[in-house]
Amino acid sequence: MTTTTTTTTPHAAGPLLLGVRHHGPGSARAVRSALDAAAPGAVLIEGPPEGDALLPLAADEAMRPPVALLAHAVDDPGRAAFWPLAEFSPEWVAIRWALAHEVPVRFIDLPAAHSLAFAVEPDTEAEPAHDGAGEDGTEDGGSDDGDSDGGDTDGVRIDPLAVLAKAAGYDDPERWWEDVVEHRAPGESDDPFAPFEAVADAMGELREEYGPGGHRRDLVREAHMRVQLRAARKEFGDGAVAVVCGAWHVPALRERTTLAADRALLKGLPKIKTDITWVPWTHRRLARHSGYGAGIDSPGWYGHLFSAPDRPVERWLTKVAGLLREEDRAVSSAHVIEAVRLARTLAVMRGRPLAGLTETVDAVQAVMCEGSEVPLGLIRDRLIVGDTLGEVPDTAPAVPLQRDLTRLQRSLRLKPEASERELDLDLRKETDAAKSTLLHRLRLLDIGWGRAVAGRGSTGTFRESWRLSWEPELYVRVAEAGVWGTTVLAAATARAESRALAATALSDITALAERCLRAALPDALPVVMRALADRAALDADIGRLAEALPALARSLRYGDVRSTDTGALGEVAAGLAERICVGLPPACAGLDADGAAEMRGHLDSVHTAIGLLAAGSARPEAESADPDGGSGGPGEESGGRDLAGRWEAVLVRLAGRDGVPGGIRGRAARLLLDDGRLPEDEAARLMGLALSPGTPPADAAAWVEGFVGGAPGRSQGAGSGGGMLLIHDERLLGLVDAWLTGVAPEAFTDVLPLLRRTFSAYEPGVRRTLGELVRRGPAAPGPTTAEATAPGFGPGLDPARADAVLPVLRLLLGADRDDNDLVGAGT
Repeated sequence: MTTTTTTTTPHAAGPLLLGVRHHGPGSARAVRSALDAAAPGAVLIEGPPEGDALLPLAADEAMRPPVALLAHAVDDPGRAAFWPLAEFSPEWVAIRWALAHEVPVRFIDLPAAHSLAFAVEPDTEAEPAHDGAGEDGTEDGGSDDGDSDGGDTDGVRIDPLAVLAKAAGYDDPERWWEDVVEHRAPGESDDPFAPFEAVADAMGELREEYGPGGHRRDLVREAHMRVQLRAARKEFGDGAVAVVCGAWHVPALRERTTLAADRALLKGLPKIKTDITWVPWTHRRLARHSGYGAGIDSPGWYGHLFSAPDRPVERWLTKVAGLLREEDRAVSSAHVIEAVRLARTLAVMRGRPLAGLTETVDAVQAVMCEGSEVPLGLIRDRLIVGDTLGEVPDTAPAVPLQRDLTRLQRSLRLKPEASERELDLDLRKETDAAKSTLLHRLRLLDIGWGRAVAGRGSTGTFRESWRLSWEPELYVRVAEAGVWGTTVLAAATARAESRALAATALSDITALAERCLRAALPDALPVVMRALADRAALDADIGRLAEALPALARSLRYGDVRSTDTGALGEVAAGLAERICVGLPPACAGLDADGAAEMRGHLDSVHTAIGLLAAGSARPEAESADPDGGSGGPGEESGGRDLAGRWEAVLVRLAGRDGVPGGIRGRAARLLLDDGRLPEDEAARLMGLALSPGTPPADAAAWVEGFVGGAPGRSQGAGSGGGMLLIHDERLLGLVDAWLTGVAPEAFTDVLPLLRRTFSAYEPGVRRTLGELVRRGPAAPGPTTAEATAPGFGPGLDPARADAVLPVLRLLLGADRDDNDLVGAGT
């Protein structure tokens, strides 16, 4: 009997103001009950009015929250704002209720055309404001919650929930909100409007005490809401309108002001042209406070509270047990029962009406995790926060580039997912090659859906590994990239051409050429190659030329694996290699320690690059420009040999030239030795000269580091091969040992850092074997292969056993090849 009276009184007296906390499941349930009881003729919701035309899409079966309205400036897509909605958001519940009951529903907040036009100071972070002001802006890499910008605060901004929680004796606003709102059972009160009246009264007291509370733009937003509310009351009747908004705004909407006063606040607001659409959102993004005042710490938990029909604690702990079982942890039904009991006991001891997230986490740790905190990270990541990604129907508006990207994602079966996953590609397969091409094109457009990582299998040019993770912010990146073209191919091509024309460093252009080949952009390559040729002709710095060459060599490899014409690229690369061969020896003279270390790194990278270029030129299957149509013939092979020969002459010159730093001389000797271009006796002679008593200890130590160490800035372990070289050639080890024991005490502290850096990078097994060899002492005179060099090693090379490996290799490779073919395949 009294229910009818209390239900109709607030509704009949004026508009029904439902003040909520955004993303609050308790608020969402209360809104649904209030709307069912009041049955308003129109529903007004805090949000951008530009989204009114998109509201009917919320009824589409293909629309699955969490989703967000994305508004961006047409001329500057990077200036954008999001309005996220989850299944448990009161606004989403109100929208779905209105559409289901065929009731008009509208957004009444300040238009995005105005909110995006406000100037935002760089690096401004909006502080959390739990009234739920419903914007999450992303502007120029910063953020704007729609309530505040760089010049929007006046004094300290207050957190309404924190103030109310403190007044109630709570030190945690989230815990207070759970106790008074989220843990209210459905039907707990006969009056569905009582919670909103209580919250409105509390907010009224806060507004009376704090005014706008440091949210000065709220005054403008609230003026616009009042204008829209007046229009709706005039259209639908005074008591037929329900308003769902942040509870903080309810006192302002109740305030009696004149239409003229509100319009005066709105006069002269900046305005820009905007586009708006629906985009998928994620629970993980809801949990972030950056830029969104209503960010929540536990969206997965809140979603569970909203969707659980009954016994939420029992159902939640059952989910936790299921997750732990998937991770091979022994969790039984008895664990679940005991955890439920413990959570309830903790709630009683802490004076809470129902076990909340804190109690359930404590119970899980004590009962299911045996006190360990390690599994709690998994539970928080997978359940408390979660990786839920919403879906938006195809009928939602989108920029042309987004539509093309969506088409490609579907055709390649690359579904955008919020959770991070790894993707291994074999570029010899057409579909995998197309996936790689798409990911490389997106990276050129600064759409970081995937990033290349080191693969767990083969590291050859036919393999690629990616780590994919789709974030909602990438929709803004796609909108930004839309200025370059309407398709991914056209946009990536235009972007690459623009970067080529704007680049000033030679290494930047060579890296861009490599990226164009990986992204399969044949139309962009001519522009990039012209820019590359122009910069290369004008650049005389050997260091910059050396930095540029490796990218070109890699580009030729990728051009080969992707069947791309790289003739022009090969000519530029050959020209750079020629100039490096001429200019490198004089550039290495007179360098200080830092310059020598940098040049030693260039020496390694150029050596690898020239090896690739020479091998590519000598391939019999390489196509020739011969008018007879023959494949690569003697001319190409001789070109490869000439390039390799010129580079060998450069290394020989560096290895024996006075005035070149010891690290470079040692590295040149080592590279020649590894390629079989330097006899072992000659290598020992060069080491003997470098470590002779007349050589300064620092220079000698640098020679040792260059010869047996790795490239600067790279891993130096077994990959450098220096340790194994000393193990198998005791003459070299003896020279190093004799020199090291003869270093004067006063000079030893100077060379120690270099030597420690060199030898400590070896693998433990290599260091241990070297120590055993040194402790044993020098070997007896005579050929080093006459006796075992170390425990576990044979007395020398056994040709018969070595030849026996070849048939096995032929079987593994699946082809009958001669020994030369096998050697080529190995390299």
